Amino acid sequence: MFTQLERDKNTNARNGIMHLPHGDVLTPAFMPVGTNGAVKALHHKSLKEMGYDLILGNTYHLYLRPGLDVIRNAGSLHDFTTWDKNILTDSGGFQVFSLSEFRKISEEGVKFRSHIDGSYHMFTPENVIEKQEVFRSDILMMLDVCTPPGIGEREAREALDITTRWAKRGTKRWHERIDGYDGKLFAIVQGNFYKELRKRSALELLELDTPGIAIGGLSVGETPAEFHEYLSYTAEFLPLEKPKYVMGIGTPDYILSAVENGIDIFDCVYPTRIARNGTAFTRDGLIMLKNAKHELSLLPLDPECNCPVCKKYTRSYIRHLVKAKEILAPMLVTEHNLYFLANMMEEIRESIKVGNFYLYKQNFLKRYKGL
Repeated sequence: MFTQLERDKNTNARNGIMHLPHGDVLTPAFMPVGTNGAVKALHHKSLKEMGYDLILGNTYHLYLRPGLDVIRNAGSLHDFTTWDKNILTDSGGFQVFSLSEFRKISEEGVKFRSHIDGSYHMFTPENVIEKQEVFRSDILMMLDVCTPPGIGEREAREALDITTRWAKRGTKRWHERIDGYDGKLFAIVQGNFYKELRKRSALELLELDTPGIAIGGLSVGETPAEFHEYLSYTAEFLPLEKPKYVMGIGTPDYILSAVENGIDIFDCVYPTRIARNGTAFTRDGLIMLKNAKHELSLLPLDPECNCPVCKKYTRSYIRHLVKAKEILAPMLVTEHNLYFLANMMEEIRESIKVGNFYLYKQNFLKRYKGL
């Protein structure tokens, strides 16, 4: 277990680079979600201009539509989507959690019904690796069982035991990859909200010596206090030298907590989802453009933001687009929200480089959350 001093030293000194097949990624890094091979309402060119060089694709959704044959025919997910930077693909494990009425978990894997046409499919630890091999993912994830807060310890332990056995099988299949494919496999720590299970999961998975490791099963409905507590506790068992990924976080406060605990990458649909509802990030917290107080506002979304949207458009105009349900509205707010996070990550990396991350975090949250 790392001491607090060691973790503090790591956070303040770290300005690491993650070396991946499609180019290096500066860390810490937020990863926009491109579920179906595209970040909703945003052109790839805009993502690149913001500095993003890693996005997430969803194995479950891409497997069902357009299907492996279509992507294989194109050559890879990079070729199919024309995104020439890095791609991380998840395993479908979260769909095991979120689509519980459509699935059945067994030792072999998870059998589920497609939400598209009701057809039955089977994900196993081995064929999930094979699917991501077809994608030529730069980072690929293990199949795991994610569990909700509030379940009993016995149920949590049984889910963890399956996750660990699946991880061993998936790692074996990853070592058998061919054709020069060099995607980096990440194991996923589970254990629900039981500290002994979290510790056990981390230590067992470290024995597999995968190139990276992820923390799963957080930001799934627990309280913020529980999130911060279990993130910090779990991170203590992860090695400093391996890239670390917390799955499913995308709010500034959660991102700052992850960075404080030595996490390198994180992802979430939150910034793009709230954009489609007319909600924008600002230095002083979220603004909801549907609120009447913005109707006559000639301010940009964030007066301190230098993104193309804030340089050109007013809150009044974008609110009009939101209310009129114009397609341009989610495009503009999405671009702003992802620019906001890209700029925040650049500031975080700089603060780590110069050794004042904790001051940066304190000042950011003081304004953002009014602390």
